[in-house]
Amino acid sequence: MPKNHFSSLLFIVFIFLPLISFSSNNSNPTLQVVLPKIIIADIPTSIVIPIEGNTADFIEQDSIWLDVNNMQVLAVKGNKQFEFEYIFKTKENVAFKIENRSFSKVINPIPLWLSILPPLIAILMALFFKEVFSALFIGLFSGTLIIFSYQEASIFSAFFKAIFAISDTYILQSLADSGHISIILFSMLIGAMVNLITKNGGMQGVVNKLSKFANSRRSGQFVTWFLGILIFFDDYANTLVVGNTMRPVTDRLKVSREKLAYIVDSTAAPVASIAMITTWIGIELSYIQSATVQINIDESPYSIFLHSLPTRFYPFFTLFFILMLILLKKDFGPMLKAEKKCRQQLKIEEETNKPSAELQDIEIDKSIPTRWYNAGIPVFIVIFGTFAGLVYTGWDTTIWNDSNLAFSKKLSHIIGASDSYLALLWSSLSAVLAAVALSLGQRILTLSKAVEALVSGFKTMLTAILILVLAWALADITKDMHTADFISNTLIATNVSPYLLPSLTFILSALIAFSTGSSWGTMAILYPLILPASWALCHSAGMNNLESMDIFYITVSAILAGSVLGDHCSPISDTTILSSLASSCNHIEHVRTQLPYALTVGSIAIFAGLLPAAYGVSSWILIPLGFILLFLIVKFFGKKHEE
Repeated sequence: MPKNHFSSLLFIVFIFLPLISFSSNNSNPTLQVVLPKIIIADIPTSIVIPIEGNTADFIEQDSIWLDVNNMQVLAVKGNKQFEFEYIFKTKENVAFKIENRSFSKVINPIPLWLSILPPLIAILMALFFKEVFSALFIGLFSGTLIIFSYQEASIFSAFFKAIFAISDTYILQSLADSGHISIILFSMLIGAMVNLITKNGGMQGVVNKLSKFANSRRSGQFVTWFLGILIFFDDYANTLVVGNTMRPVTDRLKVSREKLAYIVDSTAAPVASIAMITTWIGIELSYIQSATVQINIDESPYSIFLHSLPTRFYPFFTLFFILMLILLKKDFGPMLKAEKKCRQQLKIEEETNKPSAELQDIEIDKSIPTRWYNAGIPVFIVIFGTFAGLVYTGWDTTIWNDSNLAFSKKLSHIIGASDSYLALLWSSLSAVLAAVALSLGQRILTLSKAVEALVSGFKTMLTAILILVLAWALADITKDMHTADFISNTLIATNVSPYLLPSLTFILSALIAFSTGSSWGTMAILYPLILPASWALCHSAGMNNLESMDIFYITVSAILAGSVLGDHCSPISDTTILSSLASSCNHIEHVRTQLPYALTVGSIAIFAGLLPAAYGVSSWILIPLGFILLFLIVKFFGKKHEE
C-alpha cells in the first residue's frame, strides 16, 4: 500500500473512531454520576448528577424520582445538576437508575474512627522522638495510605499512590491557599527585616534602650509580656514581632528560648481572643451568627460576644499565670529544667569565652552605629501599618456614620470585616523597604550588603515554613477524613446535663484544636454544631429563655477558650510553630515546656471557672478566685532558679 494511502486510512480511523464509540454509548446509555474522591462511613456524602452530561428526556422535567439502592429519592432539578446526600455505612454496591439510564459502583467507605490516626500518629511521634519533620510526614503518609487502601485493589498501588498524594495533592493544596501563601510571605519578610535591622545595628540599639527597663531576668520577661499584650490586634503579628524583637534581650539576660517562646505564644492568641478590636472578631461573629440563625435568637452576634467575654477564663488566667511566673521568679516541670540548663550553658560559655552560635548571629561589626530607630521605625511600621491596613480593608462608611453605634463598636465592626492577610503583607513589605532605606540613606550598609542580609533573612525562615506547609497538609487530611466529626460524635453522643455542657465543650474544643492544629478551624466546626445543641438541651431540661441564654453565653466562651488551649498544646499548630520560629527555639522543646503550663491553666479554667459559672456563680467572683489559685500554684509548686 502506498505511504500516502496508509496515512489517509489512519486519518479516517482516528476521525471516525470517537464517533463509533459515541454511537455505541448511545445504544446503551450510562448515567453520569459524580461521587467524592474520599467517602467516609457515617458521614453524609454528596452525590451529584450533572445535567450537561445526561441529555435524556427527564432533564426537561421539574423533578424526578431517583432509584438509589431500591430507595426512592425525590431529586429536584437545579440549574446545572441534581444533588442529594446519602450516608454509607459499610461496603455496598450503590446503584442509580433514572428511566433508561443507570449507574452502578461498589463503594467501600473509610470507617470514621480511622480519621483520628493521622494527627494522633504525628503528635505522638513529635512528642516522643522530638523530631517534627518526620512526625508530620509519617502522619501525612498514614492518612493518605488509609485513604488509598480503601480505593485501590492492590496494597502496592495504594502504597505508591499514598506517597505521591502527599506532594501532588496535599502539599500543593496547602500552598494553593492564598491565606497560607500570605503567612509564608509575611514570615519571610519579617525574617528579612529582622536580619537587616540586626546587621545595620538597629536591633542592638533597641537592646541598649530596652536594657534600661530590662536589666534583669524578671524585668526582661515582664517587658516581653507587656509587649505581647500591647500588640493585641493580631496573633501572627504579635508572635513574630515580639519574639524577634525580644530574643536578643532575653539572650543577654540569660532567659531560656523555651521561656521566651512560651511568653510569646501565650500572650498572642489569648489577648487577641479577648480584645474587642482584633482580627478574630469578624470570623467569630460570623460563626456566632450562623448558629443564631438556626435557633432564631434576636440578639446580635456582637452583643453575644460582649456577654461571653467575662467567662473566657482560659485567656484571662493564662495572661495572669505568666505574670505570676515572672514576678515570683519561679517555674516548675520541664520549663524549670530548661531554665536551669540555659543558665548552666551560658555560664560555661562565659567561662570558656565561646559564645553560642545564636549569639554569634546577632553580633555586628564594631564600626556600625547602634541607633535604635533603625529598628524601631520598621517595627513601628509593622505594628501600626497592620492596624491601618485592617481599618483600610474593612472600612464601611455605613457603619462609621451610624450614630447609634459607639466608637469602639464601629472600630470592632470595621476590623472584624477586614482582610488581615493583606494588612500583614502591606505592613511587612513597607517595613522591609523602610529598613533598606535607613541602611542605605545613612551609608551603614551598601546595596549588595543590604540585599545579602535580606536573602539571609529569607533563609532563616525556611525550616519553619517547611513545618508550616506540612502542618497545613496534615490539617487538610484531617478535614477530608472528618476527624473533628469523629471527636465530636464520640464526646457529645451521651445525654449530658446543661450545666456540664460548657466544660465538656471546652474539653472537646481543646481536643479538636490539638488534633487539627487550628483554633479557627475548631471554631468553624463547633459554633454551628454546639450552640444550637446547647439551646435545645437547655430547653429540653426545662430551662426558660433567660437561663438558657446564660448557658449559651458560657458555651460561646468555652468553644473559643478551648480552641486556644488546644492550639497552645498542639505541635502541629501554626501559631505554636511561629512562636518557636520567632524565638529561635527548638519546636518540640517549646511544646514540651509549654504543655504542663497550658494544662494547669486549663484545669483551673474548668474547675474554678466554667463549672461554677454554669451554676450561676458570678465572673466577678470566679476570676479573682482563679487568680488566687494560680498564685498559690506558682508559689508552692514553683521553684526559683539558681542565681
